[in-house]
Amino acid sequence: MPGLTLLATSPALLSAALALAEPPAAPETPPPATQPVPAPLEWDLASVPAPAPQAEGPPPPEGEEGDEPVNEIVVEGEYGPPKADPLESINEDSYRLTQAVDQALVEPVAFAYRDGLPEPVRDGLGNVVRNLGEPSNALNFLLQGKVGKAFKTLGRLAINSTIGVGGLFDVAGKKANLPYRRNGFANTMGFYGVGPGPYLYLPVTGATSVRDLLGSTLDQALLPFAVGEPFNRTEFAASYFVVNGLDQRLNFDEEIKDIRSADDPYLVRRQTYLAQRRKDIAELKGEPVSEEDARWLEELELLKAARDKAASDAAPPAGDPAPVEAPVDPAAVAITKPR
Repeated sequence: MPGLTLLATSPALLSAALALAEPPAAPETPPPATQPVPAPLEWDLASVPAPAPQAEGPPPPEGEEGDEPVNEIVVEGEYGPPKADPLESINEDSYRLTQAVDQALVEPVAFAYRDGLPEPVRDGLGNVVRNLGEPSNALNFLLQGKVGKAFKTLGRLAINSTIGVGGLFDVAGKKANLPYRRNGFANTMGFYGVGPGPYLYLPVTGATSVRDLLGSTLDQALLPFAVGEPFNRTEFAASYFVVNGLDQRLNFDEEIKDIRSADDPYLVRRQTYLAQRRKDIAELKGEPVSEEDARWLEELELLKAARDKAASDAAPPAGDPAPVEAPVDPAAVAITKPR
């Protein structure tokens, strides 16, 4: 018969064995958190505090209160060539080329014409050229409604063509008090509102505009088409062109030198020419000259004054003997007593 065997075990060891045999207990779930209940918001207009009173005084300057400093520089200007000179690059190259040819050829020929011919002969040829332009001057004065100046110009033409021997002598200007007044179709077009158009600088003509170029062409074509012989011959046209060109070159010689001395000769030549032409049209209309045009014409006068001052400073004072250069070897100078 089987027997029972009793094992003697300590209570602590028995408790540990029983704990391993039991399944693990499920973790306890924490109770849900209670959400706070929002309290009702109470607001009243009377609870808003009134603004603090400010001291009376002049309002702050505009742009100082609450404005941050603006660190910006705004530059305004035109991009590209100016509207009056859309062909600026071409015209400037033409100006430089013309000035080079003028200094090398035209200026020496003009000075030879001035120094080679006696002054009465040279003045007589210039008078003939101006006399040939009197029909155009008179016609354009008439077209502009200036009847008195038109008849005075015709009287000047009649006197100089007869008593003045075909215009060689300006009898009307010196004896009859009828001064020369230049006019033309370009002035007439400007008088009736035709704009100058683009500025041009041509190798032969020089500074001009589309309107002035068309007007001068009509001026020179008046006698050949209205009168005919001998004004329509090539010999007359060539002689008129040479004498008129040399005469104009001598008349504007000082102005050409003044413009060449400027920092930007092309700019000064363009602006002074356009300003002078606008002044001519304004005087025909009886209108004042604009401030800008007056400023450019004054710039030309300042250049002339600076040139005159430089010439006077370079010249020795009147009455003073010319300075004598010291000899290279003063001891070698022999002083002889005249007998």
